[in-house]
Amino acid sequence: MKVMIQRIIDEIAASGSFLLTTHESPDGDAVGSTLALACHLKRLGKDVTVYMCDPLPELYTFLPLAEEVVHAIPPRSFDVCFVLDVGEFRRAGAELEQFRGIGKFINIDHHLHCDRFGALNLIDSEASATGALIHRIIKADGHGIDYDIALCLYTAVITDTGSFRYSNANPEAFTIAAEMVACGVNAWSVAEKLYESQPRQRLELLALSLATLSISPRGDVASVTVTLDMYERTGTNSELTDGFVNYPRSIRGVEVALFFREINSGLVKVGFRSKGKVDVSALAAAFGGGGHHNAAGCTIAGTVDEVRRKVLAHMEAAL
Repeated sequence: MKVMIQRIIDEIAASGSFLLTTHESPDGDAVGSTLALACHLKRLGKDVTVYMCDPLPELYTFLPLAEEVVHAIPPRSFDVCFVLDVGEFRRAGAELEQFRGIGKFINIDHHLHCDRFGALNLIDSEASATGALIHRIIKADGHGIDYDIALCLYTAVITDTGSFRYSNANPEAFTIAAEMVACGVNAWSVAEKLYESQPRQRLELLALSLATLSISPRGDVASVTVTLDMYERTGTNSELTDGFVNYPRSIRGVEVALFFREINSGLVKVGFRSKGKVDVSALAAAFGGGGHHNAAGCTIAGTVDEVRRKVLAHMEAAL
């Protein structure tokens, strides 16, 4: 691990231009870790472009450099492309797959099962978040952590550990959080922005989703659904569904929660969450997806009803 981190540091020193990106539908770790690295590279005087194939969720616009994120890759070349937290290269978007102006890919990830597509691959499934790996790189680089980097890293770790409620909330996660607070991060201010400032429409969408709550006969699997019609009725979009899957998971006796989100009339995104006994990355892999032991996802062709029947039948057989 130390050797790979040093190789990445050497590559940073030897390169001048960088493209940074992460996965589709970026979450707090994806955004926080990417922007933390961008802050670090800019501090070193590097030429940095941050690209995301999907819109940056409004929830994370308080983070430094959020306003500089672009959603189309500039028609130019880059010495290095950092791809963070994607699991599978395709999740960074079709535009990046087709882009040919990159000298070298560096892959940084903490997914249990992930592609090793980079010339350099820093992979640690024991890390609490990809943000923790970025923290290791910056610390090893010897430049310290300033406030902007600290705010991004704190956000990455707190969101991916479920505010330190999930099993990946390991000692390193708490150590990073403490260090970031010592750098000036106000824990309440971040929590307020992440959890106490939601728009009214999100609760309206949540109410419609919770009305679809379904629990298996054994009581160990529960699911909720969001359809295109619900978005239309509430004037919302998928950006506001983050965290919906945690509601069925919170039910006593439920071991696996599912969140079915209609992307279009023939495509459904499925989120899997486990309380620990069940490896949902294996369940998602059966449908071409992947992720972590306790959090995974996949995309399945079909109507919402068809996909629900298919996934729930598989769950019944698997469990």
